[in-house]
Amino acid sequence: MFRVIICLSFWIASLGNLALWHAHYGLAEVQGLRGLWLCLATGIMIAALMHALLSLCAWRGVLKMAGVVCLLAAASGSYFMLAYGVILDTPMMHNLLATDTREVSDLLNWRLALTVLVLGVLPSIWLCRQVLSAKPFRTQLLRNLLSFALMLAIAIASVLAVFQDFSALHRNHMALRSLINPLSSFYSLAEIATEPLWGKRGAVQAIGMDAVVQPNRKPPLIVLVVGETARSGNFGINGYHRDTTPLLSQLAQAQMQTSGVLISQQEVWSCGTSTETSLPCMFSHLGKAGYESSRERFESLLDVLQRAGLAVLWIDNQSGCKGVCNRVPNASMTGEALDEIMLEGLDARIALLAPAQRAKGVVVVLHQMGSHGPAYYKRSPPNIKTFAPECTNNALASCNKAEVVNAYDNSIRYTDYFLATTVKWLQAFANKASGPIPSAMIYLADHGESLGENNLYLHGLPYAVAPDVQKRVPWMTWLSPDFVTSQKINTACLQERARERLSHDNYFHSVLGLAGVATKLYKRELDIYAACR
Repeated sequence: MFRVIICLSFWIASLGNLALWHAHYGLAEVQGLRGLWLCLATGIMIAALMHALLSLCAWRGVLKMAGVVCLLAAASGSYFMLAYGVILDTPMMHNLLATDTREVSDLLNWRLALTVLVLGVLPSIWLCRQVLSAKPFRTQLLRNLLSFALMLAIAIASVLAVFQDFSALHRNHMALRSLINPLSSFYSLAEIATEPLWGKRGAVQAIGMDAVVQPNRKPPLIVLVVGETARSGNFGINGYHRDTTPLLSQLAQAQMQTSGVLISQQEVWSCGTSTETSLPCMFSHLGKAGYESSRERFESLLDVLQRAGLAVLWIDNQSGCKGVCNRVPNASMTGEALDEIMLEGLDARIALLAPAQRAKGVVVVLHQMGSHGPAYYKRSPPNIKTFAPECTNNALASCNKAEVVNAYDNSIRYTDYFLATTVKWLQAFANKASGPIPSAMIYLADHGESLGENNLYLHGLPYAVAPDVQKRVPWMTWLSPDFVTSQKINTACLQERARERLSHDNYFHSVLGLAGVATKLYKRELDIYAACR
């Protein structure tokens, strides 16, 4: 039985950790004989830890099942880490568990199937064909415990033998520890399973109980567009060398008296590198630091807006609102629809909201599919596609970088069209014959994306080591002429402040300010529009 465990452990430590060894290759710390010894000690540590884990499962009726799980987990983990440069830490495992069927289909391809077949299925067939001898319960238990203790000691000894180099390497390249496969993903799943004990827990606490709409104000119509996987640097309006935002650029240059004003913030940083983290954080009153450290659960910005008396509606074209919209009217689109489906029938959806609340103002949230990868080519219709050839393979590493960027930039062209269409829909209210309704749109993305830089794809790396392209996001504001007038906003002032460094921390308070909601939670210094009102 232990012969089988030894084979499994070394298979996983070697071929099952190709992503880890690929990450080691080329690092200055692992060059020469000293680096070779460091890698060898690391491999022995992984094999010993796998052996220790499987020793606890070394029962004739259990070992094969546990071994198959480890092999398939290692095989699938290797594919995603090698193909996209992601790491399977706790936030990423949260994302995977929250992935819906639409997103899963975008990840399936023959390379994934081949990797799982070679690294997982074939060794699993070998494992299932092995004959395992049975021992008396007490004898087997003693053998298992002794094997566990011995392997744990070997793992510790292997690290101690190269401790100085090992600690320096993992201190300078923190992501390496999350590439240890499949132990890292098992650890992350254990963290998620025990979150009720140590994570955010308890009933959702109400906030903004004092929230009221300010008197003597015209009821506004505000659309909050939550962007998905948008890199600020790939927006033409922000200085990108490609014209990915022709319609937004026209709006920015148009006369305010007729079309309203569009301002694009140039330096905005996200709360996290994944929707699972950023979405609830950006709608939180706590800010990034407070949200990450809090063990309690709180209501969101939408609850405060609704409590103040405004009509609130969330429309989702993504994989859910992560709890943000649970207590307000909401609707979810189905299928692989493009984002403009959220505008279809929107007037009728708003008409169904409570009349008393609509009379005080309406806030609609549109949660985009945006540029969600890896199937960027699906995020834009044929008439929008400007840059060719596109990568039409969800195994992004199989395409050259130019093709990946083309497909991504076409998705930004579609976001440009969607935002311009949303503004056009709002302009109809701003120009009503019965009297203009002050209208506004705020577009802010949840996180950015890697498009092959340093062999990294997608997003979700730990914030401390994630590249800036996964954290720098676009923030745009469109205000109708009547909105500018009613709130006495100095638009020149907003333009002058467009390059100030901002973050998701500013979002909660900026929306409250534009919506005219008064509450003790509001912090004027974090409202990006306050200084220009």
